[in-house]
Amino acid sequence: MEIDRILLTQEQLQTRIRELGAILSAEYAEKTPVFIGVLRGAVHFFTDLTLQFSHPCQYDFIGAASYGDGTQTSGRVQLTKDVMTELKGRHVVVVEDILDTGLTLRFVTDWLKSKQPASLKLCVLLDKPERRRADITADYIGFTIPNEFVVGYGLDYQELYRNLPYIGVLKP
Repeated sequence: MEIDRILLTQEQLQTRIRELGAILSAEYAEKTPVFIGVLRGAVHFFTDLTLQFSHPCQYDFIGAASYGDGTQTSGRVQLTKDVMTELKGRHVVVVEDILDTGLTLRFVTDWLKSKQPASLKLCVLLDKPERRRADITADYIGFTIPNEFVVGYGLDYQELYRNLPYIGVLKP
């Protein structure tokens, strides 16, 4: 195992996700939002978060990639899977694992805005503001973390460590 230390425990993650679920449930009580998970890293967070949402909603997924096999973004974002749901006039909540440089999420949100939703908000489990290269902020944030490469709970390094139930810092 190449984990230096645990940054966020499973208990800390679940507690904060319950809080975010309650916030979203209150905000979207009279709406039927479409939750869009960004594949693949957000799958655990997306599932746990939507299970905490107490009203009718829809699910969809979008895929975008910029990392490849390394620990640094390539700077080029490509769409790997588009949504299948009609978003025009709908309330959309994008669910992502981490807001890092912001390049991927800027690309995804611009793409989704072109589909003319009534509203579009961004919910991220982790925010790493020190690394931001694009002008984007999340509407809902689980945790703000330092500039360290983290894995677990969906986040990977070379497709490994996604299945860890916690967020850990990868050894250099």
